[in-house]
Amino acid sequence: MVGSVNKVILVGNLGNDPEVRISQDNKKIVRLSLATSESWKDRETGEKRDKTEWHRIVIFSVGLAEIAEKFLKKGSKVYIEGQLQTRKFSDQAGVEKFTTEIVMQNFNSTLVMLDSKNTNNSLETPSKDSFNNNITEQQDSNPMIDDEIPF
Repeated sequence: MVGSVNKVILVGNLGNDPEVRISQDNKKIVRLSLATSESWKDRETGEKRDKTEWHRIVIFSVGLAEIAEKFLKKGSKVYIEGQLQTRKFSDQAGVEKFTTEIVMQNFNSTLVMLDSKNTNNSLETPSKDSFNNNITEQQDSNPMIDDEIPF
């Protein structure tokens, strides 16, 4: 039985291009700023309301850092799994401060690019519609399959 779980799952858009730094041991560290938004209709006024939360993401995983640096940019839609981590630091005036980040390291993290745009002829992630269209085309070309796919 698990004593505790520290897992964060977010789907949102990047607020800026990935910020890449090199650590003292010569490994890439990538910082992302991720926006998650929700909207609703105010019951009293009937007006549409929006709320955006900003999340700090830090990628220590070598493979994910490479992918983020190469393929992500401001506005990219991503799915992220990581762990919450709060750290203490001192600002330029020497005042101790705390920050909470979603940390992606080792095998405890996932990064999925959700955009279907093809940037610089590099990587293209198929959209749900194109996936469903491919399934339909395969079913039409194979008369043996007449089960419906449940999604």
